[in-house]
Amino acid sequence: MKQTGYKMKEYGIPTKRYCQTLDLKDDPELISEYRKRYGERSMAGDSARYTECRYLEMEIYILDNRLFMIVETPFDFDWDEAFARLATLPRQEEWETYMSIFQVARPGATSAEKWRMMERIFHLY
Repeated sequence: MKQTGYKMKEYGIPTKRYCQTLDLKDDPELISEYRKRYGERSMAGDSARYTECRYLEMEIYILDNRLFMIVETPFDFDWDEAFARLATLPRQEEWETYMSIFQVARPGATSAEKWRMMERIFHLY
């Protein structure tokens, strides 16, 4: 576990942040495989589809079977438009179908339906 924090990238433009959560099936073997698949995906360059949708940065954190995702975007970013675009990109449906094996979600759910937007209830600047 990283106790020293994570470096944040600066973009020099106004940005905004989205935070979402999703649960994995509570099975240590499935969770281990899920972690492995995300490592392989990053190494394979599949994450380029997210930059095509104008995501500046995406992080996913895990605690037990709970995932927490942070997405940094340009200030004029439209979340619904980006997820609609993401769903049309090559291999995205294949990826969603495969990853649903690990996730607590209804069969055939899109990424936009699986990941639940979180509400910020406190901030300190």
